[in-house]
Amino acid sequence: MNLAYRDIRHNLGRFLLTCFGLSLLLGVVLSMIGIYRGLVEDALTLVRTPGVDVWVVESGTRGPFAESSRIPGDTREAIARLQGVAAAGSVTYQSVETSYEGNKLRLYVVGYELGRPGGPDRIAAGRTIARSRYEMVADKRTRLALGDRVPLGRDTFTVVGLTEGQVSSGGDPVVYLTLRDSQELQFELAPPAARRALARGAGAGDTDTINAVVARVSPNVPADSVAATARRWKHLAAMTQAGQENILTSSVVERARKQIGLFTAILLVVSAVIIALILYTMTMDKIREIATLKLIGAPDRTIIGLVLQQALAMGVIGFGLGALLIATIKDFFPRRVVLQPEDGLALAAVVILVCILSSGLGVRFALKVDPATALGG
Repeated sequence: MNLAYRDIRHNLGRFLLTCFGLSLLLGVVLSMIGIYRGLVEDALTLVRTPGVDVWVVESGTRGPFAESSRIPGDTREAIARLQGVAAAGSVTYQSVETSYEGNKLRLYVVGYELGRPGGPDRIAAGRTIARSRYEMVADKRTRLALGDRVPLGRDTFTVVGLTEGQVSSGGDPVVYLTLRDSQELQFELAPPAARRALARGAGAGDTDTINAVVARVSPNVPADSVAATARRWKHLAAMTQAGQENILTSSVVERARKQIGLFTAILLVVSAVIIALILYTMTMDKIREIATLKLIGAPDRTIIGLVLQQALAMGVIGFGLGALLIATIKDFFPRRVVLQPEDGLALAAVVILVCILSSGLGVRFALKVDPATALGG
């Protein structure tokens, strides 16, 4: 006879309601872990998309994602001539906000040279940019469709292709333009400002500026050696792909990572306290049944098994419902939620450990129950 099963069946509605409440709490814990994974994934997606080995930026900066970086547009030709460089491309990055059909649209604009590294790695629908001006490849999260015409700056761009999963570290969907379009969008002065600059004798402003040069190196050439060669130019800084990813994870998203990690730890502690209180209350409600078991000579291991099995059942069912809930609604979150199997298994192990430790309070109370309680009124 399984006493835990019989007790659960006797109070099935209350037990399932308790499991549902616990599943919501564990679902929040699992979603926080998924949000953290999504944050890191978003930060690394943009830097991994070009598929390059070396990043060349302005000297004294760690740009273009961690800091502002501006270098002359002809830097790409100099980098392309370095020994071991197979291909190089100029890129620009900037955040813009526009309105489309009456709605605010915040975008992260990437400018790249057609046929060179820096553009989207794959197109989910439509085609890549084929004309030198006024065409755009947008991510699906912009909710734009092929053929849509979007105003950016003083020009209007036509969406000719769609990507999937391309967002910046801030969560803004990415759009790709040609380098010339993005340079004019980022560096060209507005007409009143240009007239004022001309009046001052400073010129209308040079738009031949880029944020970085990305380069692919030959398979038999170490990326570190190419980066070291580029750093010999005092006006440039260079880092490998691994170094750029390390900057993003240790600097750009570091504070958000710590914030989410601390919040997740607090939620786990709160979950442990709530599970312990629930088990203690459930044990108190069975005081007469436990006293009866003791009166008829049931050993302590039977009573311990009753409390422990109910705790594990509650934890397993609560975790299962919580995981199912988050897996169902994760695509509706404003930012990406990445659920990895190893994270789910780790949280399941923590939940089981918490259930075992929390059941100790109920077991301690159950073992102190006086058998004479069963004879009381």
